[in-house]
Amino acid sequence: MLRKFSSRTCSRIRSLANWIAMFFLMACISMAHAQDVLPSDDPSSEQPQLEDEVFVSPVIVEGDELFFVRGSTALPANERAEKVEDRIIEFASSSDKKTLTVRLLKNEFGTEIQVDGRMMTITTDADADFEQIGIEVLAGLQAEAIEMAILAYRENRSGAARVGSAVAAFVWTVLFLGISYLFFHKRKVAMALLNRVVRKRFLTVEEKTQAFIRGKAIASLVGYVANIVLWIGYLGLFYYYLSFVLLAFAETRPIATLLLNYVSKPMSDFAWGAISYLPNMIALVIIAIITRVTLQGLAMFFANIEQGVFVFKNFESHWIAPTHMLVRIFTIVIALVFAYPYIPGSDSQAFRGLTILAGVMLSLGSNTVVSNMMAGLFVIYRRSTNIGDRVLVGDKTGDVIEIKLMETLIKSTKNEMVSIPNSQLLNSEVVNLTRAIDGKGLLVHTTVGIGYEEPPAKVEAMLIEAARRTTGLKKSPAPFVLWSKLADFAVNYEINAYSSRGCELPKILSDLHRNIYAVFSENGTQIMTPFYTADPEVPKLPDQEWDGHLAAGQAKK
Repeated sequence: MLRKFSSRTCSRIRSLANWIAMFFLMACISMAHAQDVLPSDDPSSEQPQLEDEVFVSPVIVEGDELFFVRGSTALPANERAEKVEDRIIEFASSSDKKTLTVRLLKNEFGTEIQVDGRMMTITTDADADFEQIGIEVLAGLQAEAIEMAILAYRENRSGAARVGSAVAAFVWTVLFLGISYLFFHKRKVAMALLNRVVRKRFLTVEEKTQAFIRGKAIASLVGYVANIVLWIGYLGLFYYYLSFVLLAFAETRPIATLLLNYVSKPMSDFAWGAISYLPNMIALVIIAIITRVTLQGLAMFFANIEQGVFVFKNFESHWIAPTHMLVRIFTIVIALVFAYPYIPGSDSQAFRGLTILAGVMLSLGSNTVVSNMMAGLFVIYRRSTNIGDRVLVGDKTGDVIEIKLMETLIKSTKNEMVSIPNSQLLNSEVVNLTRAIDGKGLLVHTTVGIGYEEPPAKVEAMLIEAARRTTGLKKSPAPFVLWSKLADFAVNYEINAYSSRGCELPKILSDLHRNIYAVFSENGTQIMTPFYTADPEVPKLPDQEWDGHLAAGQAKK
């Protein structure tokens, strides 16, 4: 349809192609996973329930997990674990001895663990079943963990440990105070230096864009972002400083461990997740590289077609850009389909729900959009009109200046910009006033009503004379007159003449009407169109007579 796309139109088409590909992929994914996300009435699809609920809880001393214990309905696991923790801490704080005597004794409930003659816990058969090891082995491991916890508890509260904790807290405090001094006293200097560097960098850009992109505004934006990053970094350092200071003292170590777990554990999980995701990332990079190379090859191929290096029979030049766009969309969609399994979270219920939502939104809100885009492709490929053609669509006449996927822009004869949806353009009659059909040109015609008393030959001669006087109408083939209707009070004569200037049709019709009026006035013939009531006593003719030659004489020539 269009012979040549502008660069701006091509960029818009590529952008729209990418969006179409993304929405199309979302719709396909949502349909593929709809059954997985929606609840099922089939009982077999429900998650199997455990017949025997297992209640376990860890024994934690000063933030360190020693082992797990199993509970029951009579003694829940968390209560049992708390009792074991209280016994260990109470015994550890009762003395500062560096040696312990640990014994394992059999009783009716399992294996009792004693430290210096005091019972710490009992390892039961249920604990051994949960750990899936022998009760003797499990009791030995638990006894060793209890002994190490007691010794560590006493060691952390020794005099040397207190001095080391104070020194560590002092060092951390000095380092943080130094960082705080630099942050509050040197931050403004660093921001000013960054502002100058950014403004100097963008000075050339500002000159080339004629101050459209101002370096001062860019520098302010960069400074704002840098200030936020600095504050986030400072608060992060304060968070870790507080955690390390609390970690230096045994009494506050559980609080420090809790604080560190709030940030460090999610960050470590994220880091390990990123490392484990590397194979999928490599696959995505390979798919992206192959897709990019393919798109570049397609662009080169269609550029060669446009330059005439490759010639295909019956493939018109104005099909190059839209065909390139369609092939580009198809390539991107295929690449996204291959890349989907490697996208993080693609197998999660949230991602599937999002794709279903996108598919529903696309299906509900894109009927008009899709119909206009499909109509735009039909308009382009069916070759009904080209850019520069003068067309008549409904009551709108104008020149086609741009054809898009969604709409066609027409510049009317009144210099108005008219946007016509492509679906309307496809479903309505389009009269092309520019395109030649058989080489003769456009047949311009108009109708006048003349009374029955006038000789038909004279009327026909006057109409042909008016056509001959009109600039823009061809002399060959010669103009001719048709009798379009025998009305009640007049005969409707239709003058027809060929013209190759379809874009000047309004001016040609105006000149033809003026010449018809002039010729009929010269020859004293009254035009009875559009209405007629009665014959006047005096014909309605101009007061001033034409001072040239008689039209009748010219018509006979």
